Amino acid sequence: MVKSTGIEKVVVHPLVLLSIVDHYNRVAKDTHKRVLGVLLGETARGRIDVTNSYAVPFEEDDKDASIWFLDHNYHEAMFAMFKKINAKERVVGWYSTGPKIRESDLDIQELFYNYCSNPVLVIIDVQPRELAIPSQAYCTVEDVKEDSTQKSQKAFVHISSEIGAYEAEEIGVEHLLRDVKDSTISTLASEVSAKMVALRGLESRLRQLRSYLELVVAGKLPLRADILYGVQDVFNLLPNLNVDELVKAFAVRTNDMMLAVYVASLVRSIIALHNLINNKVVNKEAEKAVDSPPPPAPPVPSAAS
Repeated sequence: MVKSTGIEKVVVHPLVLLSIVDHYNRVAKDTHKRVLGVLLGETARGRIDVTNSYAVPFEEDDKDASIWFLDHNYHEAMFAMFKKINAKERVVGWYSTGPKIRESDLDIQELFYNYCSNPVLVIIDVQPRELAIPSQAYCTVEDVKEDSTQKSQKAFVHISSEIGAYEAEEIGVEHLLRDVKDSTISTLASEVSAKMVALRGLESRLRQLRSYLELVVAGKLPLRADILYGVQDVFNLLPNLNVDELVKAFAVRTNDMMLAVYVASLVRSIIALHNLINNKVVNKEAEKAVDSPPPPAPPVPSAAS
């Protein structure tokens, strides 16, 4: 039996993501190593807002997971300086570029219990292969065995995580994206590409759901009622595509959209052709003006005798 935790959600802010990616690119790019750091933020009503972070020197043995080193003296010095800047930010946990949980993570988690009552582990995927939220949040809970002879152990449990920002951070991210965005790509093309990426993400989630259900049927994973309730809600929200009125409505709407796209393409082509003709006319008039001889000078009247 696993005891529940009081943390319901972890919100990672954009500055934290940028700092972690910068840390990984400086230290462990093109290697199999991971980087670690400390997360700072605020906790209120079961929600943790991770608003800041900083890197911490970390080394571990690739062959023996129990051998690792984290410079907690450096961490304490850095936190003392951050506290002078913003006293509201406290240590809420630590981050790792995983990309998965490792054996030594429980020991590192125990170390962070010295700095906060309930630290969270946030794993950031700095090289995502599919469209998804690049953060996974975990915390440790006491796993109490039903057999009283067995000693209870701590285990990681998954927590809901999302990407959030304050108003000032949203403005900064918009300016950053404005500089990164390719201005040569039209709005329609960007919307279509965004929908394609979203559909790929939906496909990956459906594949993950299918693999989970197959493992449950095979008896390799335990049956969880809350997950099955969520799957049932998904199927209940699916529209019934066998209704003729719905199929006709989809067809009419698609035809209207295609007609608008077709007319817009025609207008765009006509305007481009019109501009081309005007450009040629202007160029011809300029050539005629250059080739034509200059007008004769007016005669100079003779002086009266």
